[in-house]
Amino acid sequence: MLISSRTPLRVSFFGGGTDYPEYYERHRGAVVGMAIDKYVYISALELTDFIEYKYRVSYSRLEMVQELSEIEHPVVRNVLTHYKIEAALDLSIAADMPARSGLGSSSSFTVGMINLINALRGTSVTKLDLGREAVFVERHLLRERVGVQDQLHAAFGGINRFDFTEKRIRISPLQLTGQSLRMLTGSLLLLHTGVSRFASETLDEQMVKTVSRKNDEDLSHLLTLCDQAVDVLEGEDPEVMIRDFGAMIHDGWMTKRRLSDKVSSPKIDELYDHALACGALGGKLCGAGSGGFLLMVVPPEVQPKFLAQLGDVRVIRIGLDTQGSTILRS
Repeated sequence: MLISSRTPLRVSFFGGGTDYPEYYERHRGAVVGMAIDKYVYISALELTDFIEYKYRVSYSRLEMVQELSEIEHPVVRNVLTHYKIEAALDLSIAADMPARSGLGSSSSFTVGMINLINALRGTSVTKLDLGREAVFVERHLLRERVGVQDQLHAAFGGINRFDFTEKRIRISPLQLTGQSLRMLTGSLLLLHTGVSRFASETLDEQMVKTVSRKNDEDLSHLLTLCDQAVDVLEGEDPEVMIRDFGAMIHDGWMTKRRLSDKVSSPKIDELYDHALACGALGGKLCGAGSGGFLLMVVPPEVQPKFLAQLGDVRVIRIGLDTQGSTILRS
């Protein structure tokens, strides 16, 4: 039987940077964001014993090996080893969006891989289990410098506020009216910057400033925006909501740019300013920064003029995922 996991990508609205243990172990952290209807898919098929290889892993390249230690894909190798998977497997990986785009694809992949392996083992896991185990894999097995919001968005789906303290994670789904939800999702556009980004350099500088507390004032402001965002998004008037949301997300982006000199670039700033001039209410670069996609807030009635004036920029519409990482069987 072919078993697959489907795991959503995400857009983060507010609070990015406060979801790192380097920050929330001494201050409270919080983020507000949304899982989107763009996905990472991982399929697994158990192989018979007489095939010439034991593990076949298909992604942007093809691996066929006999031993787990020979698998070069770091997440696949570490997850299979950690969960002591001995069955011969054919794994195929596909995604709706390119990697290194700032949409949390690495964490979505890790969550989906863990969900898939537990399905193969017949083990039931909660969405919180999935998020926590993905954080363990990324931060402790892979030694990656990542926050802990992407894994939770991927596991839970929906629009959520996540609060972090040294000992606890609290998940609070936002309560939007139907009209406000339609206005929000109908106003979100992804603009491709044309830059494929590697977050490590940006995060290295940001973490140095976070550990030395040089970023505390800006991170505190991003946390304040999280508190305000819940009230704004849960408001009754969708037009007021989207206007205030656009202004706040612009405020957050101006603040985030101060966390590291590498968060933005002249090319990205030029595209952002052009999008504002075309009618966007605000926006931000997705992920740690330095490339990938700009998330812009453009009310539906403005979009025809916005798209006509924007020029030769790839634009992608996104919707809401409400399920989080799921298992599909065929």
